[in-house]
Amino acid sequence: MREFIVEADGGSRGNPGPAGYGAVVLDAATGEALVEAAEYIGVATNNVAEYRGLLAGLRAARDLDPGAAVHVRMDSKLVVEQMSGRWKIKHPDLKPLAVQAAGVLPADRVDYEWIPRERNKHADRLANEAMDAGRRGEQWSPSQSTAALDAGPAPDAVPTPDAGTAVRGPGVAAAGADLRAARAVATPSAGWAPADLGAPSTFVLLRHGETPLTPQKRFSGSGGSDPSLSETGREQAQRAAAALARRGTVEAVVTSPLARTRQTAGIVAARLGLAVAVEDGLRETDFGAWEGLTFGEVRERHPDDLNAWLTDPAARPTGGGESFTATAARIAATRDELVAAYPRRTVLLVTHVTPIKTFVRLALGAPPESLFRMELSAASLSAVAYYADGNASVRLFNDTSHLR
Repeated sequence: MREFIVEADGGSRGNPGPAGYGAVVLDAATGEALVEAAEYIGVATNNVAEYRGLLAGLRAARDLDPGAAVHVRMDSKLVVEQMSGRWKIKHPDLKPLAVQAAGVLPADRVDYEWIPRERNKHADRLANEAMDAGRRGEQWSPSQSTAALDAGPAPDAVPTPDAGTAVRGPGVAAAGADLRAARAVATPSAGWAPADLGAPSTFVLLRHGETPLTPQKRFSGSGGSDPSLSETGREQAQRAAAALARRGTVEAVVTSPLARTRQTAGIVAARLGLAVAVEDGLRETDFGAWEGLTFGEVRERHPDDLNAWLTDPAARPTGGGESFTATAARIAATRDELVAAYPRRTVLLVTHVTPIKTFVRLALGAPPESLFRMELSAASLSAVAYYADGNASVRLFNDTSHLR
């Protein structure tokens, strides 16, 4: 059975914005680049473009040999994990694309691997060439492509009838050898010098503005009255929006589904000219029967449950609330999905006290009791960067300078 490697990528300048994809089919035995495909697809999200790149690569491999086995390599963890069946596909725009991709070849002849961006340069350049062509009001042309430079000296290209696909000519063996050699050189070596992991995914974490319950220091989670912002809270959100607009780095806004975070996100997104996506995983912890009570009231009414909660992260608030252990598992899963959905981008997450502290705790590898040793003010900003090797870096915590 013949074996191919498909490398695919997609991009969007704005997310959503002008988008394009690129894909290359390699001979698994020789490393030869057999087919290139790229296309400008108009306004779309990064994830849609990445799925379109996958589809083009799979179809090109099938056209070369319908009986071949295909190993897909992409730097989109979202696509890899969803197509491997490990992550659910929630977004309605992605489900039909995933179904199409799954139907190109039998499932037992396709497998998926996530690779860092620096190992996907060929497909990445094709995607960028497609977007550049779209900016000029054109479609990508194989004759103008320089993407093969990422795989070594450019071999001859013989255009096929499909203007978005090029079949590589007889000089590709040398290019395949150069590709393998380049990847061998790029393998990180032992020592102090860090690998070039590219730009991280950065989450700017904004706690919502004040509600009437905030200055009273009452438990306010996802199981309570879902209060709205107060006048003070709306003013805080406006100040945070102005500060973020001055920085000019936020590329997307994602919020918890609760009213106070949606209102805060709406104020900020309007200032930044961005849409707002809602992510249920960013909701606050459910504090059960403690919702709306002060700490003193909880100690008076439920002393044993409170003592357990303060000493055991698996303990739940009275009445079936959510433990810190459960919250951490939810936040970790949400973090992984968002890192995959927004690779190498700066995303504003509008959320709550416990989720933000948990993002920071997990990034630091700190114990659960560290949650009680962090002060997090209303409308404060924090930031965590996530790198391709899985490491994280806390870059900011509880910044309230914009409120003063």
